[in-house]
Amino acid sequence: MHNGGVPEEIEREERLRVSAAAACRHLAAWWELNARDLPWRFGRTTPWGVLVSEVMSQQTQMSRVVPYWESWMAVWPDAAALAVASTAEVITAWGRLGYPRRALRLQECARVVAEEYANELPHTYEELVALPGVGDYTASAVLSFAFGERVAVIDTNIRRVLSRVFLGMESRGGAASRTERELAGRVLPEEMPERDASGSSVIWNQAVMELGATVCTAKAPQCGDCPLRGECAFLAAGLPGLGERRTRPRQRFQGTDRQVRGIILNALRQAAAQAARGVADGRLETGAPGAVPRSQIEQLWPDHVQLDACIASLDEDGLLDMLPDGSLRLP
Repeated sequence: MHNGGVPEEIEREERLRVSAAAACRHLAAWWELNARDLPWRFGRTTPWGVLVSEVMSQQTQMSRVVPYWESWMAVWPDAAALAVASTAEVITAWGRLGYPRRALRLQECARVVAEEYANELPHTYEELVALPGVGDYTASAVLSFAFGERVAVIDTNIRRVLSRVFLGMESRGGAASRTERELAGRVLPEEMPERDASGSSVIWNQAVMELGATVCTAKAPQCGDCPLRGECAFLAAGLPGLGERRTRPRQRFQGTDRQVRGIILNALRQAAAQAARGVADGRLETGAPGAVPRSQIEQLWPDHVQLDACIASLDEDGLLDMLPDGSLRLP
């Protein structure tokens, strides 16, 4: 018992409630002035457009995503349009966003939405996570950002901000812990003094994520510019453990299979684009249109054992076709 018979747990919950309410007000005001003007925000796209933006943004900087998203949505504005595109078109349009398997999963998702949901994204968490390539984060983000549902959205940035502000410690990456998930649900606002049409929880989710991406960053938080500095337990404690461990492990890229796969796919994209120009110009091509001969493939990477392993993995993922003469092309 504590404070004249008030249980300590109840007292902690009351402090959290007061702190969360103050954070909500300050963050909403900050969001109104500082939110980045991304093309899928502020009700300017469809729920499908929101889902596409979330899939593209996974492990990719937002500044890189914008031009790809705009080009993609101009060609395939809904699930039905993407569902009938060729695999080669989809892989080519994905460009250098990374992890191209995501593009094929997005098309698989589009086919399910077009065929089973009459080209409209389903509105329930259970139906969304059942779609190809849609996990907990993406389903929650679509429910919040596209449909205005009150649901906690949990990504690396949100976990970092909430852990620092309310727990006074760093989020250590990996899968979200039970404590982090419970905290996200407990501080999710019911109402705000200044609400937009999509609801207070939508502003909260977007604003916390934005703060983590632009101000409360992993290694160099700009605490002097943070609207939550008055409520932040991490700042009050002197930023304990800052920089000791990254919230997102650094991944080596040079020389990895991921780099080699990217090099191969880039060569196939260029060949497909050249073939398309040849068709448009009325020129005839020898061999399979858009195919890269084996001799050119072998010049892409000096380690042919690694090269062949990457070709095999791309074939297994459905990202290329291996022709009988050893040449390769997009599916």
